[in-house]
Amino acid sequence: MAKIIAVCKSDNKGCKKQASEEGTLEKNYGLIGDAHADFNSHRQLSLLAIESIRKIRQLGADVHPGDFAENLTTKGIELHTLPIGTRLRIGDDIELELTQIGKECHDRCAIFKQVGTCVMPLEGIFTRVISGGVVKVGDKITKI
Repeated sequence: MAKIIAVCKSDNKGCKKQASEEGTLEKNYGLIGDAHADFNSHRQLSLLAIESIRKIRQLGADVHPGDFAENLTTKGIELHTLPIGTRLRIGDDIELELTQIGKECHDRCAIFKQVGTCVMPLEGIFTRVISGGVVKVGDKITKI
C-alpha cells in the first residue's frame, strides 16, 4: 500500500521544508502555510517518493523528507512514472491532478553540489489540488 510518510512546508521559497505529521490542503491553492502554495498555479503541491530520496542517500548524502523542498513524501508509488493528468486520492477526501513531472533546476542546489545529481528535477511531481482536506502521515495514496 502506498502512503504519505511526511508532510513538509516552509515559510520561504528556495529552502528545505520542515517535515511534520499533518497539514491542510486547500482546493486550488496547495498546502496552507507553505511558501509555494498559490491560487490557480499548476504547481500548487510537490511530491517526491522516499525511494527517490534513497537514491541520493546511496551516493553519500544525508538527506531526509523535506530536504528537496517537496510538500509530500510518499512511499510505495513510483510518482515520476505516472502520466500528466493522473488523478491521485489521499485518504478519503483529497484529490490531486498531476500537472508536471520534474522541473528545471536553474541554480544547482546544495544536494547537487555535494553528490553531483539531484532527484527532484527528474522524479519530483507537481499537482493541482482538486479537492482539499487534512493530509496526515500514514494516509493512503492511490491512483484514481
